[in-house]
Amino acid sequence: MAYQIQYVDVFGSEGFSGNALAVVTADEAMNTECMQRIARWLNLAETTFLLPPSDPEADYQVRIFTCERELPFAGHPTLGSCQAWLASGHTPREHGVIIQQSAIGLVAIRQISDMLFFAAPPLLRSGAPSEEERQTAADFLDIPADSIVESQWVDNGPGWLGIRLRSAEAVLSLTPKAGWETPIKIGVFGPYPPDSPAAFEVRAFIKEKSGGVMEDPVTGSLNASLGQWIFSAGMASHDYIATQGAALGRKGRIVVQQDDAGQVWVGGTSRLHIGGTLTL
Repeated sequence: MAYQIQYVDVFGSEGFSGNALAVVTADEAMNTECMQRIARWLNLAETTFLLPPSDPEADYQVRIFTCERELPFAGHPTLGSCQAWLASGHTPREHGVIIQQSAIGLVAIRQISDMLFFAAPPLLRSGAPSEEERQTAADFLDIPADSIVESQWVDNGPGWLGIRLRSAEAVLSLTPKAGWETPIKIGVFGPYPPDSPAAFEVRAFIKEKSGGVMEDPVTGSLNASLGQWIFSAGMASHDYIATQGAALGRKGRIVVQQDDAGQVWVGGTSRLHIGGTLTL
């Protein structure tokens, strides 16, 4: 059988500078085991599979896989999947608004000029970590615990623990322990000086059950949950730009907004770079 496959670069400030995503247009005949096998072989941070929606309110359904497991939600796969769906000639039921069905529920995506924005979903886990969890994060990041300004669980699906440092410079200088053995997902951010082009620098570190420590180039889910924290804590009073990926030679640019109802929206540019056929 043959399926359409597209490669999308999400959140890049220019071509080939964001986070890559493979999007496969699937059907009900492709089971979970097959999807996981394809995602493992493609070996990207995430691979998504577009399916017809089972919810009548949705425009399409997406399933999101890392090399090891299926995720209920992830940010750059949400925007990249939507970009691939639109590029395939589909149109949403409501002009300018796309409704995506995923394991976490229905996610609204809005189209503004050449950018797509997703509505940040509710957190599955929030609140302060324990002292042991905070110390574990400091040990992993190889920094003194007292250099952490604040920490919060900001898990909207992947399992993020958010760490706030004093500055963007401190974030960029991090060198986590490469030999870390236990699974962990840490999102770190710090502010730039006032009047800088970006408000915050963000980095995302992941250690799954297998494989080594990796850094995600640009992370929509993390920026969504950090945005909820940043706005609720008064660290930003208006829309802001976060940058991510500089340590990996990428140029990620994430726009974070909050509407009058308090809903946080996370957006950026998605570029379709490769299209072809996946043969099973």
